[in-house]
Amino acid sequence: MNLKILSPAKVNLFLLVTGKREDGYHDILSLIQPISLYDEIFLEVKDGSGITVSTDDAACPGNRENIASVAAELFLKEAGLKKKVSVKIGKNIPVAAGLGGGSSDAASVLIGLNGLMDAPLNKKRLMDIALTIGSDVPFFILKSPAIVRGRGEVLEKIKLPRFNYVLINPGFSVSSGWAYGNLDLTKKTKDNIFINSKEFVDKFLDSPGDMLEYIINDLEAAISSEYPVIKGLEGLLMDAGASAALMSGSGPTVFGVFSEEARALKAYSGLKNKIRPPLKIFIAGGL
Repeated sequence: MNLKILSPAKVNLFLLVTGKREDGYHDILSLIQPISLYDEIFLEVKDGSGITVSTDDAACPGNRENIASVAAELFLKEAGLKKKVSVKIGKNIPVAAGLGGGSSDAASVLIGLNGLMDAPLNKKRLMDIALTIGSDVPFFILKSPAIVRGRGEVLEKIKLPRFNYVLINPGFSVSSGWAYGNLDLTKKTKDNIFINSKEFVDKFLDSPGDMLEYIINDLEAAISSEYPVIKGLEGLLMDAGASAALMSGSGPTVFGVFSEEARALKAYSGLKNKIRPPLKIFIAGGL
């Protein structure tokens, strides 16, 4: 049995870190949209046993070091199945870039295996497994823009305009553990009470376009102080006509938001000539 899956990236249109939990994780409030930048997942299931994971990107580990392997192992255990599973990943999403590539790949493996095995697990069980793998994995099971709370386990589907995005990855990786570890919650200078409140969320749901006034990422200050290029890239995107620009997730990828596809294409075309390796530039639409 074989299956090919397109595994999307994501952007955090806002990301607020609301506290440190006793289990070591952080509570967040975030608005996340999947985007049309995809890894390609090739699944093969045969009789036998063993899990292999390979990628075409040297920066992305294979086999047990890849969380796609963890996803396959947990799925088979939870479903009570013994199978030989091969996962091949065509990487287009940069690694450790704040775009959720690894989490998306893991979610795609869970969804794909469940489909190939005639759905032995319901969505709740898949979500429970997903959360044990990583905080962003349940979001990719949901397959929808969502407001995400807690450590990623509380998700509320929402409808968003089809925002268009130009993304620039500066060519280096940032681990989410490092990003959260360097966040000092006692040094916030901005009052986030309004954006953190139910009133903000309700207002946003009534008028999603207004959220661009409040676009914010609590992790950005820590990351950009170490890597000033992030602010420079945001400036390039704003100069190219973006309505807003922000670092996604734990970075270091930055994105510009465009309400019109034609404006995004124009910005992408102009910036592509200025971007040189190791930087990478992408254009994508919200899903």
